[in-house]
Amino acid sequence: MSTKGPVLLPKFDPMNIGVLENPYPTYAKLRESGPLCRGGPAQWVVTRYAEIAALLSDTRLGRQFPEAYYHFALGDGPAATFIQRIILNRDPPSHGQLRNLMLTVFNARAVRSLANRIEALVKDLLTPLFERGRFDAVSDLAFPLPVSVICELIGIPLADRELVRPKAIDLSKAFAAFVDDEHRLSANSSILWLREYITMLLSERRKQPCNDMLSFMTDSEGSDKTLTQEDIVDNVLFLFFAGFETTTNLISNGCAALLKHPHQLHRLRTDPSLIALAVQEFMRYDAPIQSTARLALQPLDIGGRTIRKGRVLHLLLGSANHDERQFTDPEMLDVGRHPNPHVSFGGGIHHCLGAALATLEGQILFSHLLGGCEVFESSGAALRQPSPTFRAYSRVPITVRAV
Repeated sequence: MSTKGPVLLPKFDPMNIGVLENPYPTYAKLRESGPLCRGGPAQWVVTRYAEIAALLSDTRLGRQFPEAYYHFALGDGPAATFIQRIILNRDPPSHGQLRNLMLTVFNARAVRSLANRIEALVKDLLTPLFERGRFDAVSDLAFPLPVSVICELIGIPLADRELVRPKAIDLSKAFAAFVDDEHRLSANSSILWLREYITMLLSERRKQPCNDMLSFMTDSEGSDKTLTQEDIVDNVLFLFFAGFETTTNLISNGCAALLKHPHQLHRLRTDPSLIALAVQEFMRYDAPIQSTARLALQPLDIGGRTIRKGRVLHLLLGSANHDERQFTDPEMLDVGRHPNPHVSFGGGIHHCLGAALATLEGQILFSHLLGGCEVFESSGAALRQPSPTFRAYSRVPITVRAV
């Protein structure tokens, strides 16, 4: 008589070429096998909506990983110390202190007050594009709009924004699960440059405060002795990155999705009242951030298996958003989908600080973009920006004809 051991679960490889190009068929196969699969050493991957939605708020999980985890992913340079300091990877109580500080700028009332300014920026961007009749959704819209908005919020001068722009792109490389030597070099270089730049701006605000995030941060230095100068500088850098990355991918992914689904494009143009629902659907259909990691602070059971303390859990947000147990026809883009409880903005204490801002920017942009043209068509092949963490495009060429 023989006894069978535990069934070997399938393994998820986020660097597989097919996954980088289109992860959703792989996600579907993994979900069929159960809510859990294997990841890297001492790592598990969660695939289904019910488990992921619950785990996002589970206090048995944390975001503050051991120092060795960051050094393995990023090496021993500035990127590793940067990633450890930011609010994204802090647990209470320091997480709460940083979040409360940032919510003074990112609360719902403050975000709503930006609507007129965002609308003006959108019109300034769209006017020459409509005149030209052809543009790239990434470089001409999806990147410059949120970068301009977050720069104004933080207090980065208009004259410096083109200087800061390439550094911002390199900064994003620090957020991958594993960064190769070439990308480590550029990420480390950009962080050093941006730290020096933000430190200089903070020094200027101490002498001459303005109505921006930098000035507020300088005010907080004396009131909260638990936050160091390094904490403040690196979290300003994180806000800068977080202020454009999700929105950039929301806009470019949304444009690409509409080009692939002309019937949904027609539906949205016919009924502009669906814009708000459509923006949420873009977030679900092709989530800008595909996964988030958590550290098991206590043992917990998932799918009949016990996850030991100290193990890393990767929550596949993109897979949860396509779980047929939660969403009807999840592979279909439905700009009128309601309700739409996607998990693209995370959950619990780590729910995305910039969710309201990203949503507002998306609604205003798509309203003016689709309302201002009678032709909205592809003018060439869209090109993906391969990443195991982000769903992004490097190019989405579009032809338009103004109304």
